[in-house]
Amino acid sequence: MPTASLDRDRAYALLRDLVVSGEFAPDEPLSERSLSSRLALGRTPIREALKALAKDGLLTIHPMRGTFLRQMSFDDLREIHELRLALEGMAAYLAATRGPTEPLRQCAGELRSIQSRENLDVEEAQQVGWAFHDELFRATGNRRLAQSYDNLRAQSGLALQKMRQYSVERTRQAVSEHLDIYAAIEAHDPDGAQQRMWRHLSSAFEARLTALGAIRTQYPGQGDHHA
Repeated sequence: MPTASLDRDRAYALLRDLVVSGEFAPDEPLSERSLSSRLALGRTPIREALKALAKDGLLTIHPMRGTFLRQMSFDDLREIHELRLALEGMAAYLAATRGPTEPLRQCAGELRSIQSRENLDVEEAQQVGWAFHDELFRATGNRRLAQSYDNLRAQSGLALQKMRQYSVERTRQAVSEHLDIYAAIEAHDPDGAQQRMWRHLSSAFEARLTALGAIRTQYPGQGDHHA
């Protein structure tokens, strides 16, 4: 692979990690020159990476002003949630059809360990929860589905920057929900796994809106899936 292509891919990966991990302030213009110096890469791959990240919905380019983090609106959160229902519901369904992989079993074991402790580490539980979702997609055996989820996960991570941690109560609930999804996968119950994933995502969305102080909206027909 040509060096220019490698530099572009490296710039994209490094910048995306910085964006999602909260390294930049919302009102901080992203300078090609400073990023080039920080990442030890030329300005051309940095410029191309910034354009690609804007296309992916993570950055916003304002002519004459600069490039900034994308500020997620309520509609952005709603669209991400609806797409997660579709992609992750299908992932749970396919994973249950095929059965759990060893990495997914390991995630479930870590979740059980977290659940059994009196004092819960919210950050640890969130990290294992994300790993569970990642391994769920790998367990589908569908690379295209996993690739579609990868960009969505980055946008979701950007949206979550405003609320770095859930409450302990919500986190315990999320751990139980993950284990319920896993139980359906282990039982080869595709419909059950999909429905439990829908319930989990909807509970998380409600908690997110509550934490952000946003207006809750009941989506038509959504309740039918979660009965």
